[in-house]
Amino acid sequence: MKRLLMLLGLVAVLMISGCIPGIDKSDDEVVQDNEEAAEETVIIPDVQLKGEYYRTLLPFKKSASRGLIVNNIHTKYDMREVEEGLLRLSTQRFSPDDHFFQEGQYITEDMAMSWIRRNSEDNPEGLNPAVTANMTDDEIADKAPIYLAHIVEQNYLVMTKENKVRLDGISIGLAMNSIYYARGGSETAISDSVLEEQGTLMGEEIVKRLRSIEGLENIPIVVGLFRQESNNSIVPGHYFATAVAEGGKGPSGWKKVDERYVIFPSSSNDEKYRDVNTAFQNFKQAIDDYFPSFVNVIGRGHYANGTLRSLEVEIPIQFFGTSEIIGFVQYLTSQIPKYLPDVHIEVSVTSINGPEALIVMESGKEEPYVHIYGY
Repeated sequence: MKRLLMLLGLVAVLMISGCIPGIDKSDDEVVQDNEEAAEETVIIPDVQLKGEYYRTLLPFKKSASRGLIVNNIHTKYDMREVEEGLLRLSTQRFSPDDHFFQEGQYITEDMAMSWIRRNSEDNPEGLNPAVTANMTDDEIADKAPIYLAHIVEQNYLVMTKENKVRLDGISIGLAMNSIYYARGGSETAISDSVLEEQGTLMGEEIVKRLRSIEGLENIPIVVGLFRQESNNSIVPGHYFATAVAEGGKGPSGWKKVDERYVIFPSSSNDEKYRDVNTAFQNFKQAIDDYFPSFVNVIGRGHYANGTLRSLEVEIPIQFFGTSEIIGFVQYLTSQIPKYLPDVHIEVSVTSINGPEALIVMESGKEEPYVHIYGY
């Protein structure tokens, strides 16, 4: 999804600069209804790549708090998943068939920074627990760790009869720390039950604050709680709870989100992942037999409700010549349907020079998409 948003942002630039002649004929120009500012014309792309993808209003507007994610989220995997996972949760309340996506426009950078800091006399809006001068590092880690790391906002809009788009919903993702890193270098694990308790309270408070913003009094708000992984993890965290605050109300009906990422090959004996793990090991062995000098072959499986939904595979190689890369990619492409399950699969081949090839196999399709960079 992040690639989709970047692509749409690029299309917006090209459209504005006139590099794509005639594309405006197939896209719809509408007016965005904004009570706090002058009305402005926006473009709704006519193309929707997949049914589960939202079309994005153009020109693309960045969230005011976007830059904070780099400082607050531990890994590139969590940076991506905290946004993509919230998009998936949002589809359960705001259908991609008639809703359009826009990055959050209501939580400002100052608001976000204030909310994720500790509560204090100087910062009464802080959602993380206050500390006193006489508390030791161990006491802080035990009683007052930093729970909330980041806040993600997404906006969802609909078309009106007057050919305008108006805000119809907001989604808020709260990235919660599963590990508290003290300044002295110590690490303290935070239990899932504590994360759920703290996240629920913070979600309710954030919705209350959003309700005080003009125009958001009766807007439905989806809240998701995201468990951030450790700062050296090679798999992303996941959303573990969600609730909806209907118009004028707070979040209610909290329910668990059954999603998880699993690394392959896995040393776990968990029966839920055994079949996929065996298949991946056979796939890896087939690669090793073809060219045995790989650093590693890593797979990341995304499970939802106990079922594998997608698989990403990273294959680092030494530098190959053109013919070697083409031959190797052809070989990989033939092995994917032979060994790996019938789900959405992305295989990235990289070297010290960067990306070398990308293979995408969609579930139920016989022919994959294959791209060799630079050739």
